[in-house]
Amino acid sequence: MKKIILTTFTSVSLILTLYLSSCTLHAQDTTRHIRQGWTFGVLPSVAYDADLGLQYGALTNIYYFGDGSTYPEYLHSFYAEAAYTTKNFGIFRTSYDSKHLIPNHRLSVDITYLPDQMCDFYGFNGYQSEYNAAYANQDDPAYISRAYYKYRRDLFRFSADIQGTIHKPLYWNAGIGLLYFGVGSVDVDRLNSYTKKEENKLPDTVSLFDYYVRDGYISPAESNGGFHPYLHGGVTYDTRDRQQNPTRGIHTDAFLSYYAGLGNMSDYNNLKFNFNWRHYISLYSDRLIFAYRVGTQLTLAGASPFYLNTYLNQLYMQRVIYEGLGGANSVRGILRNRILAPGVAFANVELRTRVASLKVGKNMFYLGLVPFLDAGMVVQPYRSVSHNPHIGAPITDDQTNIDYQRLYDPHLGGGCGLKVAMNDNFVLSVDWATAFDQQDNSKFSNFYIKMGYMF
Repeated sequence: MKKIILTTFTSVSLILTLYLSSCTLHAQDTTRHIRQGWTFGVLPSVAYDADLGLQYGALTNIYYFGDGSTYPEYLHSFYAEAAYTTKNFGIFRTSYDSKHLIPNHRLSVDITYLPDQMCDFYGFNGYQSEYNAAYANQDDPAYISRAYYKYRRDLFRFSADIQGTIHKPLYWNAGIGLLYFGVGSVDVDRLNSYTKKEENKLPDTVSLFDYYVRDGYISPAESNGGFHPYLHGGVTYDTRDRQQNPTRGIHTDAFLSYYAGLGNMSDYNNLKFNFNWRHYISLYSDRLIFAYRVGTQLTLAGASPFYLNTYLNQLYMQRVIYEGLGGANSVRGILRNRILAPGVAFANVELRTRVASLKVGKNMFYLGLVPFLDAGMVVQPYRSVSHNPHIGAPITDDQTNIDYQRLYDPHLGGGCGLKVAMNDNFVLSVDWATAFDQQDNSKFSNFYIKMGYMF
């Protein structure tokens, strides 16, 4: 708890630091609080995630607003970040986004490397795979290892996406990219080399991931990862009043993504379909906004390796990582990647309030509270999985038990968020969430300190 409180105050100070360090190379219209020219700052990258731990590093986000006529929309955005977390998750990312480099088109380019020594793995099909928190709790007699529900996953991503206008507010989208997943068992020896206290070292034991490989639920090819170039294309309908923190409008997209498998993954070519609907309704000016999102990701054809099913496809990148269902970016309060299946659906509901506003110099700040409810579910399951490989109790389509009957039950999480925003482009988000079922997370308090709204 002390870490969470410390990180919260540290993150708030970053917003203030950004204000002090940002530079504007042209005059500003102080009456309308419009930003013009360039704004930039180099800052510590500090955040907290219940799944990933305390984050530390550095980042910079450079915006160009031109003459301010499009504010709060920027003309060009450059972003770079290098950080690591206390739970062995790394972030190395650069990105560029603009609606003006190519006239009448939006171009987004992203290059990211995400090493993860302790990536979450809780089995397939959500509730159909039992989660036992005692296996990862050193103080419990049933303890196996803190790495029991973990595996190693290193992700490299390159993407280049473009959007053009069919007829406003309808747009077309196309993109190319490459994903590389380096997958394997947790490197216990490496992690233990960082630990001085003997009692905190990880035991050399079999993990849930190892059991899935042993029992054939994860194929030998999947268990090592591979390269996956992809193409995607689709359409977007966008009536939002602004791109950053909209107060009204609809933003929806539907698209197809074709993934090829190279080398040992040549049998894992697949076609996925994604649909996302985001709706923002102003209940009282910009001070009370009802916002919701519903979406789905389905595998239409071919075979998709398990690690690709932990990744939610996007038409253009706005975040560091888009995990599968569970965690800070999809279903808050639920364990990261808890809902793993070839096809999933999700929903998020938020009531976004602004409780106080403050002008500091030429910058506007506001404080907001956001109660929320999140949900996710399996809609396209794996045909056969093991209920608990540690004990060995396979479940197939012709078997029935309480967990199999719950296969299509929604996983629910909810809580409340605190938002501290500057000029609508920088929003510090501190979310508290809890899972409604202990099979999704035994912890009551799960905190996420991030930048921006979730959608």
